[in-house]
Amino acid sequence: MHDHLAVPIRLGFLCVVFNLLGLGASNGCPLQFRFVVFGRAIFIVGYTTMDGPNNCPSPKLHTRLRLWEFADRYVFEPVDRLADLLLSVSRVNGSMNLIEELPQRGPSTSPKVQLVFGVIGVLKLAVGTYLVVITDRDCVGSYLGHAVFKVIGLRVLPCNSSLSASAEQKNVDTEFSELLDAAERTIGLYFSYDSNLTVISQRLHELGDEFNSLPLWRQAEPRFLWNGYLLEPLIENKLHQYLLPVVQGSFQSIHTEVRSEKVNVTLIARRCTRRIGTRMWRRGADLEGYAANFVESEQIMQSKGFTASYVQVRGSMPFLWEQIVDLTYKPNFDVVRVEEAPCVLERHFHDLQKKYGAVVAVDLVNTHGGEGCLYERYAKSIEPILNEDIRFVHFDFHKICGHIHFERLSQLYDQIEDYLKKHKYFLLSDKCEKIE
Repeated sequence: MHDHLAVPIRLGFLCVVFNLLGLGASNGCPLQFRFVVFGRAIFIVGYTTMDGPNNCPSPKLHTRLRLWEFADRYVFEPVDRLADLLLSVSRVNGSMNLIEELPQRGPSTSPKVQLVFGVIGVLKLAVGTYLVVITDRDCVGSYLGHAVFKVIGLRVLPCNSSLSASAEQKNVDTEFSELLDAAERTIGLYFSYDSNLTVISQRLHELGDEFNSLPLWRQAEPRFLWNGYLLEPLIENKLHQYLLPVVQGSFQSIHTEVRSEKVNVTLIARRCTRRIGTRMWRRGADLEGYAANFVESEQIMQSKGFTASYVQVRGSMPFLWEQIVDLTYKPNFDVVRVEEAPCVLERHFHDLQKKYGAVVAVDLVNTHGGEGCLYERYAKSIEPILNEDIRFVHFDFHKICGHIHFERLSQLYDQIEDYLKKHKYFLLSDKCEKIE
């Protein structure tokens, strides 16, 4: 693990448990929970707000649509009775418009019909336009009192039937089609028709009812809106009831009991859309300070009407470095543009402070070998910005814990206990009033 764990403290501290737990997922709408394991880091994350539904006068999103596949168009017919108009999408160029009824069908016309559960968006490429829809979903729990679904099936619908392409263009189209087939197998996508999954609960509470009454796509945090680009054509056409925000990450929750008290625990991890990539190929931060594979994790616990929220974030070490992938088991690291490291790191932590408040940065890498060079660069670059609200802690996870002694993580807790308790956690009363 060549990453760092940053704990935004203003959102508080409820508890840190240093042992591995894993509870199975459920298939219905009951809850489930799991402790997060990021490489060598083991921690719980999160907490949220209100138990009841949001008061949202904006148009309800369509939850079930009948997809008609005509020769010249796709037609989406709402079957949830939330609207009378149907959405027509041209199979020639992807243009969209609302219609009052289905096209006339002759004796020889037999369009395919399929039930879908939402439109992810529209992908515009050089080789044509493609529509992405949800063909299957699974209810995995609830967030702020509203059902949360996992995307089980996707389908990419081509809207370029009129293109007269050359042989070279057709080859390119074939390559894109293979990539689109891979997109259909994208995992870890979650959505809710009624609740904003992209924003932590404390932020939602602070923004108030006026913000929560906006359409979900307007509420969405761009950093965690996985299909933001795909929604743009739908936004341009003002198709508000089809604008379904999607996050990539994980969502798990459970109903359990603690000392005979019923407790609902929810864990949601949101993967940032900036500087994403596969492990080893995507490392460090860019010049703007955005760390590779940044994830915001929130734990929500509810009991006796009270709701608490705790948030942690993680990402690659926030300076310019890379790992050149080769045939070796552990490719070497290379710190590039060393002189830029302090500025990049300062931008990264300034952004964290702006969004979360005080931060404890926990560095988990080894102190020797290639990782040791990264640790030294990290420690040296962050030193000028350390203050009461930015604290740096190094914890050699591999040396201290190895593969089995996770109880030794209590040593890390001892190092940051005072700082965590000082900033506490976000807590709401049974009347949705902020306590701390």
